[in-house]
Parts: sequence; C-alpha cells; structure tokens
Amino acid sequence: MPTSIDIDAYCRRIQWSGDRAPRLDTLAALLWAHTAHVSFENLDVLLRRPIRLDLDSLQDKLVRTGRGGYCFEHATLFAAVLETLGFTVNRQAARVVLFTPRTEAPRDHMFLTVPVDGTTYVVDPGFGPFAPRFPVPLVEAAAGDGATHWMTREDGLWALHVTRDDQPAIGWLATLETANAVDFEVANHFTATHTGSPFLNWIMLSAMTPEGRVNVMNRDVTLLFGKE
Repeated sequence: MPTSIDIDAYCRRIQWSGDRAPRLDTLAALLWAHTAHVSFENLDVLLRRPIRLDLDSLQDKLVRTGRGGYCFEHATLFAAVLETLGFTVNRQAARVVLFTPRTEAPRDHMFLTVPVDGTTYVVDPGFGPFAPRFPVPLVEAAAGDGATHWMTREDGLWALHVTRDDQPAIGWLATLETANAVDFEVANHFTATHTGSPFLNWIMLSAMTPEGRVNVMNRDVTLLFGKE
C-alpha cells in the first residue's frame, strides 16, 4: 500500500508555492491554503460510498480529482503532508459538543497538534465551517478582540472555542491523548455507516470563495462574505 505523499501534486492542488521548511509560517500558510481550496463535504457518505483513509485513496479523492471530504480525510492527508515536510504531528480525537451535549457526544472528530519552536498548536482543517484557518496555540486564553478560535481548559479537558452565529461557543472537547490509527478507522466507520450518524442523514458542505465562505446544511445555504 503506498504510504508516501506526492507533495508537488498537493501543493498544486492548494495553489501554494511557498517555502517548505518546517517552520510556523510554513504551517500557517499551508493550513490557510488547504482550507481555501479543499472543501468540507459528506457527499460520498450520502451516496453510500466507502470512506477510505489510506493515503493513496485520499490523494485520489482530495488531490487528483479535486474533491473535498470530512474530518478524517482532511486531517489524515494534512498530517501526512506535514510529516513529509519534516513536522512532528500528533493525531488526536475530540468530542464535538457544538450541537450535542457532552454526555451524548461520541469521540468521533479528528484533529492534529503540531509542536513548533517550543509551542504546540492545534491544527484542525476538517472542522467544516468552524475550522480555524490558522494554527491555534495550545494555551489557555481568553477571547480577544476579533478572535475567532482559542483554547481553554474545561473540567480537565481542552476546549476549542469557535464563533457560531457571531457568538462564542465550545466546538469540541479533547483529552489530548494521542490516538492510534485504528481509533480513526473505527470512528470513521461509525460516522459513515451508522444509521444515527448525522453525516448519513444530512447534506453538509462548506467551501471558501474569494468573497467568503459558502455553507450548505440540507436545503439551507449561508453566504458569509468577508468573514475570513
């Protein structure tokens, strides 16, 4: 099974030609370009097509054919890109509590943490319309002027704060325990096939345009111009 990334093809896909040295500015630029050009979508789940997380399948779908995907696909591909460039990457899981109480939320969201120059950053390209387009420092912080994402500690867990309907909200909670690859295979299978999974029942799309973000939830289309 191929385990390497065609980094040149990936960079063409995200229309990025910057420095590839494993620095913070490289990480930030890659994340911005990735979220600008690789959409969030669950169409294959709705069509009952299998969601494969091996690198060859991910490159076929997200890179070569220009498709999007959901968190497991985005995060797995982006982690491999970062490691190819020399970054250290930790793959981790979270409970999304933005729409579901903590006691009912499964640990079925994949994100990354990346240490750079003594600071660890949360990198979450697959959180749909709530994905931070910049590396979020893994430090306790308060919402500052204009802040869209920040981290706090909540009952012993790390919380990613996001902006929802122009109001702050907790997006997900995580222990920061490093997960195994099989954990994401299990979570991906649940998310893509369980009858109670919202991904199997709702249309969910989010993409950036030069004017702003376009979100689709079932029949509702939201245009957020000049928001990011």
